[in-house]
Amino acid sequence: MYVILVYDFGEKRVGKMLKLCRKYLSWVQNSVFEGDISEVKLKQLVYHAKHFMDEGTDSIIIFKSRDEQFLDKEIVGKERGSTGTFL
Repeated sequence: MYVILVYDFGEKRVGKMLKLCRKYLSWVQNSVFEGDISEVKLKQLVYHAKHFMDEGTDSIIIFKSRDEQFLDKEIVGKERGSTGTFL
């Protein structure tokens, strides 16, 4: 499945979340990641995030799609992170 993951974490935990997300998805811009991921890998990511997140103040929002082709993505301004394939 294709996901867009957005998070809002406190200053003390934001670095841990950034590092965790980079293991699973491609960085798009501040606190935003996207990419193809299996359901199992997504559950692992969320499971690990819950270990250090403060559920009273931090949040993770996950938008899911069957495939990237079903998303219309428009970038206005400078693209921060490239999600293309590197050869």
